[in-house]
Amino acid sequence: MPPGGRFGPGYLTDEEKKNKPKVTKELLIRIYSYLKPYRKQMALVLLAILCSAILTLMPSVLTGKIIDEGLITRNLRALIIFILLSFGVTLLANLIGILESYLNTWIAQHITFDMRNTMYRHLQTMSQRFFTTNNQGDIITRMTSDISGVQQIITNILTSILSNAITLIVALVLMFRENWILALVGMAVVPLFAIPTRSAGKRRWSITKESQACSDEINGILNETLSVSGQLLVKLFGMEETENQRYEAVNRKMIGLNIKESMAGRWFRMALGTFTSIGPMLIYLVGGLIMMRYDESVTVGQISVLVALLGKMYMPVNQLLNIQVDWIRSMAMFTRIFEYYDMKPEIENAPDAIKPAAANGEVEFKNVRFSYDPEREILRNISFKLEKGKCIAIVGPSGSGKSTLINLIPRLYDVTGGSVLFDGKDVRSLDLRFLRENIGIVSQETYLFNGTIRDNLLYAKPDATDDELIEACKQANIYDFVEKQEDGLDTVVGNRGLKLSGGEKQRISIARILLKDPALLIFDEATSALDSISEQKIQDAIEPLIASRTGILIAHRLSTILAADEILVVKDGEITERGTHQELIRAGGVYAKLYETQFSKAPSLPDQAAFNYSEGEE
Repeated sequence: MPPGGRFGPGYLTDEEKKNKPKVTKELLIRIYSYLKPYRKQMALVLLAILCSAILTLMPSVLTGKIIDEGLITRNLRALIIFILLSFGVTLLANLIGILESYLNTWIAQHITFDMRNTMYRHLQTMSQRFFTTNNQGDIITRMTSDISGVQQIITNILTSILSNAITLIVALVLMFRENWILALVGMAVVPLFAIPTRSAGKRRWSITKESQACSDEINGILNETLSVSGQLLVKLFGMEETENQRYEAVNRKMIGLNIKESMAGRWFRMALGTFTSIGPMLIYLVGGLIMMRYDESVTVGQISVLVALLGKMYMPVNQLLNIQVDWIRSMAMFTRIFEYYDMKPEIENAPDAIKPAAANGEVEFKNVRFSYDPEREILRNISFKLEKGKCIAIVGPSGSGKSTLINLIPRLYDVTGGSVLFDGKDVRSLDLRFLRENIGIVSQETYLFNGTIRDNLLYAKPDATDDELIEACKQANIYDFVEKQEDGLDTVVGNRGLKLSGGEKQRISIARILLKDPALLIFDEATSALDSISEQKIQDAIEPLIASRTGILIAHRLSTILAADEILVVKDGEITERGTHQELIRAGGVYAKLYETQFSKAPSLPDQAAFNYSEGEE
């Protein structure tokens, strides 16, 4: 095992030294709270470690008996008895070691099981802001690597401290019991172990940092050039040979670093082996002098016992020298995990949350204000009312706050001023599950899970029958496509729906929303990134839906806008105009100018035109 055990070299980086976690009583109590449910099993582990440590050292003590009472006295019976006894003790120690390992692993697995469940449940309560502001890789790391590291802490660090400390104490007691002078001689060598351990730790850590940077570079090249998009770019620009050379250069550098790291370990083991041999030599020398000149009661067996026990001490001493580094890193790992546990959910159910029997889907905004940060307000004084069965369209330039506005309705975010009402009640007073069950959103960026069409549809209604799935597909104008597939509803869509076109994914998402059967339907630019044919198919699916339900349309396409009962024009976070299409045209304001500039050149095909504009086009 390298210096520092499984967690890396026995050396802290400057950053780790600077950010050392503060080990407090509260932190240790919190860590213990995860061990507490398994304290009976932990007691058994401690007992097993104690028994195993004593039994593991017994063959070393019996070696003296084998030499003095068996070999030197030529007593075959005693020799056989002590050999069999030594074998039996060793076998028992190994069996107890297996039991200890099983209990250790069982406890560690159950603790990580508890922690993963707690973390996952906690993350599910976090608001949308948490996932948009925090790095996704960091979130996954806390869920996987950090919590997996806890398992290593329990199975290695805690048991290593206990096992090595007990072994060391028992070995010292037995050595001083045999001969205190020779025990002191053997102990004099122990401090020398710190020299190669610390030196090798620094050297290997330096090489490890370089290797990690090189490994990151290799992974970056692989991710860039072997992905679907990256490989296409390499081929189109004829850069195969250039990429081959780039990869080969980094790969050669990695080989060199691996060799250096391997040799650094060899030098360390050589130094350790040298110091390991010094102790027994000193005991043989001093023990021989005492036995020959000063005390004839000292036997060859005693000297052999002390040498054997000293050998058993080396590994515990070496590991305990490095345990501080592993301890600090393990505390840092717990601290990172607890940081996430301590993050309070921004969006929570009110203690007396209301859960009505049914929903109509009516929405009202009253002087709503919203900002992601205090320095920049996204929405200002937004007020409007959407009655049951009606439909409104919201248009405006990119970045004007349209998507933010609709995200306030299902409480993906909470308003910073004013209020949003759903069926006449402030959304903050409603039960979150009830609220979100009654709101369906189809966004421009459709997300499908890596499974079949059926799997993705059943996500909205797990108990839906095949007839219901087919009916939803027909209403979403996607059933003709599904029917043509060899596996029908069991067609695999691929990661994020990669095997389907944009229009097909969008229509499947509409079918999924239909199975959910919400009181309020929201289409957030559901056709803006599609070609005219795909758009028309989706449009054909959307129009009957908004005619029969309460709906909100955020649209770039005129054909979608014309289907609404009222149009709201949002600019710079405010509603600047509102009315029907004809009313807004007659008013001659911003909407009329946009209509003129965008559609006057194609009056015969207004439904095919794009209502996609920027602020500079006013």
